[in-house]
Amino acid sequence: MIDRKLSGPKPKTPMPKGACDTQMHMYLPGYTWREDGKGVPAEPLPTPAMYRKTMDWLGIERVVITQGNGHHMDNSSLLACVAEMGDCARGVAVITGETSEAEMLRLSEGGIVGARIMDLPGGAVGLDQLEAVDARAAQAGWMMAVQFDGTALPELEPRLAKLKSRWVLDHHGKIFGGITAEHIATIKRLMDGGKCWFKFAGCYEATTTSGPDYPDIAALSREIGAHAPERIVWGTNWPHNAASRTEDYPDDAHLLDLAMSWLPDEAAQRQVLAANPQALYGFPKMT
Repeated sequence: MIDRKLSGPKPKTPMPKGACDTQMHMYLPGYTWREDGKGVPAEPLPTPAMYRKTMDWLGIERVVITQGNGHHMDNSSLLACVAEMGDCARGVAVITGETSEAEMLRLSEGGIVGARIMDLPGGAVGLDQLEAVDARAAQAGWMMAVQFDGTALPELEPRLAKLKSRWVLDHHGKIFGGITAEHIATIKRLMDGGKCWFKFAGCYEATTTSGPDYPDIAALSREIGAHAPERIVWGTNWPHNAASRTEDYPDDAHLLDLAMSWLPDEAAQRQVLAANPQALYGFPKMT
């Protein structure tokens, strides 16, 4: 059991209309977990009702729900959660190059707007299917969320630069081997190519240093934030599935303020929190 912090002092960051959390997981009871148990969240189950409290606390109005590793290839819980959340939600699902047209249509009608590549332990679909999933996503007008050990970014740049769909480099790139000038230059070139976005989320999963300020991720994110704030999105990484004990559970208001401190000004913060996710995930314009 874990006591998830769902309220507290408000973040210092001014939250714009349409502020969107683009990286999180939620679950509903009654859906089967994968047999090996990987990615299954600690009890109590982090449900849409719990997440709504976090939304109210932080000032979030929109959310992109990502398929959790605990359900592997089964998108049923994801679809149910998107439906439960309603018009404020979109989803990023798991597909392969073999996913049928009928299933793609069903997912799209259920609010799915993206496909997930997760080439790390527990992931359902890895880089070996990158191009095949990209082709399906591009055909459907979806984006992709791409996650892997970013140490290999320079070697993977030619493949990534050829992707047809819009895609997000997840979790600050997860450069576990140490961030170098070459990694930063690669990310900038990919972003400048017009298809790549960069996600501020789960800095504690990407760092090789430590909190509460994560200096390696801070330095990378400041440089990327100054280079192209129009191509950055942000997410809470709720419910922080890497935390298995209450004492390890992070403060979402602190993480939000920390991520926003890596951007050059409030205009960039508004862009990252609202305008960019609106464009990338296809939310209607706020009136």
